[in-house]
Amino acid sequence: MTQPKEYLCDVLIIGSGAAGLSLALQLADQAKVIVLSKGPLREGSTLYAQGGIAAVFDENDSIASHVNDTLIAGAGLCEPAAVQFTAEHAKEAMEWLIAQGVPFDQYLDTDGSMKYHLTREGGHSHRRILHAADATGRAVQITLVDQVKNHPNIQLLENYNAIDLLTGKKLGLDAKRCYGAYVWNKAASQVETIQAKAVALATGGASKVYLYTSNPDVASGDGIAMAWRAGCRVANMEFNQFHPTSLYHPAAPNFLITEAMRGEGAYLKRPDGSRFMPDFDDRAELAPRDIVARAIDFEMKRLGANSVFLDISHQPKDFIIEHFPTIYAKCLSVGIDITKEAIPVVPAAHYTCGGVMTNLNGQTDLDNLYAIGEVAYTGLHGANRMASNSLLECIVFAQAAARHILSELVSTQPTLTLPAWDDSRVSNSDEEVVITHNWHELRLFMWDYVGIVRTDKRLERALHRVELLKQEIHDYYSHFRISHNLLELRNLVQVSELIIRCAMQRKESRGLHYNLDYPEQLADSKPSILTPQA
Repeated sequence: MTQPKEYLCDVLIIGSGAAGLSLALQLADQAKVIVLSKGPLREGSTLYAQGGIAAVFDENDSIASHVNDTLIAGAGLCEPAAVQFTAEHAKEAMEWLIAQGVPFDQYLDTDGSMKYHLTREGGHSHRRILHAADATGRAVQITLVDQVKNHPNIQLLENYNAIDLLTGKKLGLDAKRCYGAYVWNKAASQVETIQAKAVALATGGASKVYLYTSNPDVASGDGIAMAWRAGCRVANMEFNQFHPTSLYHPAAPNFLITEAMRGEGAYLKRPDGSRFMPDFDDRAELAPRDIVARAIDFEMKRLGANSVFLDISHQPKDFIIEHFPTIYAKCLSVGIDITKEAIPVVPAAHYTCGGVMTNLNGQTDLDNLYAIGEVAYTGLHGANRMASNSLLECIVFAQAAARHILSELVSTQPTLTLPAWDDSRVSNSDEEVVITHNWHELRLFMWDYVGIVRTDKRLERALHRVELLKQEIHDYYSHFRISHNLLELRNLVQVSELIIRCAMQRKESRGLHYNLDYPEQLADSKPSILTPQA
C-alpha cells in the first residue's frame, strides 16, 4: 500500500453541486481551493433539478413580493432576515451565473431586445423563475463544472468520501475550530488528510434516509452528520419535503412524474382501479403537494399496497405523447405504455428543509467551518420550501460565504501538523451483508414511522430502532476497515436520529410535518433546535 497523501490548501469544499462549485469559483482567484466530490464531479442533486431559479427580473415584480411569497410558503417558521437577504441578493446571484455562461431561456421582445423568459411556479405570485427549458439544474451544473476544471487554483478530488472533520477537540486543543478533514480515497482504499484554513460543507440533503427518494444516491446527509459530530447545532430536521408521484419501478427508482400530468387530467387510483383523491379534498388530484402525498401515504398504509397508480390513459394517445414525451419514453423503456395503462407511483423524499445552523455568512458554530446549500439551515425555507428557492439559496450563500472567507484568510495562520489516520487495530470485514441489511432496515422504518404522516407511537418505535442500529454500526465501525457503504450508513443513521428527535420536539402539525396526535398548529411556533452534548 502506498503512503497516504496529505493535502494543504486555503479552503476545503466538501461537495460539488451548485453551492460547492459556486463557492470554489468565487474564491479561487485569491485562494488555493480543493473540491471534494463523493462521486463523479457532475453527480448530485443539482444535476437533476428540473425547475428554475427565482429572482426579481420583471419590472412588475418586487423583492417585497418574493419575500412575502416565501414567508407564506414557510408556514410561519421562516427567519425573516434570511428571506430578505436571499431575495435582495437573488438578481446579483443570477447575473453571476449568467456571466459564467449558464444558458437561461430568452425570447425576442416586441421592442427587438432579448429578454429572459420568466415562468411561474407554485407559491409565487409573479413570473420570476429563470430556467433552462425543464433541466435548469443540468445547465447550471455542466456550466460550473467546465469553469472549475479550467481554473488553475482549484484541485478536484473525485470519488472521495469525507469521513470526519478535524476539530480542536479532536486534536486535544481548546480552540473550537475546524482544521481540515479525514477523507476516504475510494480508488486507493485508504484514508488521507486535508488541512485547510477554512472548510465548507456543501454536501446537499439527506433524503436517502427514506426508502423512496427522488435524490441521487449521494444524498446521505454526510455534512449534517459530520457537523453534528463536530459540535454544531442543527435545526428543523423534521421538515422533509416529499414529491407525491415518483415512478415505482426497480429500474427507475428516482424518476419523478410531474404534477403537470395531474393538471392535464390524470387520475390517482387504488390497485383496484377506484379513484381516491375526491375522498380527501374537493380539488381531488389538483390539491396541493402535501395533501396529495398524505392521501397516497394513507391509502398505501391502509391497504398494505406497494404503490398507487396514476392513470392518464383515458386521454388521446397523441395528446399524451405530445405533452409528456420524456415520461412516455421513460415508462416505455421499463415496459409501461402510459397511453394504455396506469403508472405505479409512490411519494418520494425530495428536499431537506433543515440542516446545520448558520448565520447569513454561512458560518456554523465552529470557527472556520461553513455550510451552504441544502446541508444548511439558514431560516430561508421554514416549514416548507417554496419552489425555485433552493438553487437560489446555493448561489446567494456561496457568494456570502466567499466574501467572509476571503476577509478572514489573511489573518488565519497555518496550523500544526495533523495526525495521520490510525487503522492499525482494525481488520477487513467478511460480513458486508451486515451493512446491506442495516441499510435496508433503516430506510424502511424511516419510511413507515417518520415519513409523510407521523404519530408519537411511530416516532418512539423509530427512535428505539435507530438507537439499536447506531450502537451496532458504531461497533462495526470500531472494528473493521471503513468502506463507502459503511461511511454513508453511519451518517444516515445519525441523521435519522436527528430527524426523529426534531419531530418528537414538535407538538403540532405544520408545513411538511404532520402528526396525527397533534393535528392543529400552535399559536407560537419556533424552530426545532438540537444541541450536541459537550
